[in-house]
Amino acid sequence: MLVACGKPAPPPKRPVAVTVAPAERGPVPYVIGANGQVEPINSVAIQAQAGGVITDVLFKEGADVALGQPLIKIDPRPFEAALRQAEAMLARDQASAANAVRDAERYAALVQKDYVTKSQADQAVAAAAAQTAVVDADKAAVENARLNLEYTTIRAPIAGRTGSLLVHAGNVVRPGGGEPLVTINQIHPIRIRFAVPERYLAEVQRYAKAGRVRVIANLATTGEPEAGVLSFVENAVDTVTGTVTLKGEFPNTSGRLWPGQFLPVQVELYVEPNAVTIPTAAIVVGQNGSYVFVVEAGNTVRVQPVVTERAYQDRTIVTKGLDAGTSVVTDGQSRLEAGVKIDVRPGVQ
Repeated sequence: MLVACGKPAPPPKRPVAVTVAPAERGPVPYVIGANGQVEPINSVAIQAQAGGVITDVLFKEGADVALGQPLIKIDPRPFEAALRQAEAMLARDQASAANAVRDAERYAALVQKDYVTKSQADQAVAAAAAQTAVVDADKAAVENARLNLEYTTIRAPIAGRTGSLLVHAGNVVRPGGGEPLVTINQIHPIRIRFAVPERYLAEVQRYAKAGRVRVIANLATTGEPEAGVLSFVENAVDTVTGTVTLKGEFPNTSGRLWPGQFLPVQVELYVEPNAVTIPTAAIVVGQNGSYVFVVEAGNTVRVQPVVTERAYQDRTIVTKGLDAGTSVVTDGQSRLEAGVKIDVRPGVQ
């Protein structure tokens, strides 16, 4: 009896453990990424416009203040005395002017009867005019004195957040001299300044003319991003860096954006409404271009060439080669080839 001889059949290959994800169809924004710095729309360094001793500070440093809110009081007594003096001089000169006008009127009547000479009448008219001019100067002096008195109460010229206070009650201040008393930064709304390569300038200009362009500020450590709109495009390209400066304006109602803060931003020019996307991790780049492993019936895979466009977050747009709903391998591609059996497991690394 003869026994057939031969090599034993190789054991079947074990399925390769992979993770998969479906291709999805949906809206995908077209964004330009950049690094930005937050800056206030308005920033005012408060200087004293009247000299004297500070009698009271009416706010706490670091507090929010409203437009016109009193901040600092300077001793008003010297300015009140100057105003009273100016008002007294005005009253005196108004009385003198009224008397000079009456004299001019009497001389005008007397010259008609030849009781006085024409020269005397002209002198009376000139004296009345001169005294009236003195009254006008006194009125200006009163207004100036009243203005100086108003300057003894320093008010907030804008609404915003105060910084460090550099003076306290008892300090002597001089008008316009030295360090600012306090700086106020406008926080609501606020701007973010950033630069993008000049190759994007034409696109930015085109979409900015067409409508409002969204700008997204990403605060990774503090929750949801902040949304704003593009508010400024610089009128020249920086020839040193080859970039153009842009600014986005944000309502900042939450107060999370702070002057001087650095953070990543994205300019959203438009949204592609029905793009097919897959996880970027699914794409393999080979000698003949990009491809993915598509899951087929029976848990096998095949190689599918694809044409990709751009990435957004962790997904990439596929313009050719895949339809929505097709499952592709996102992890484990290095152990795959066409026809290999797979074992789909969630969370395999």
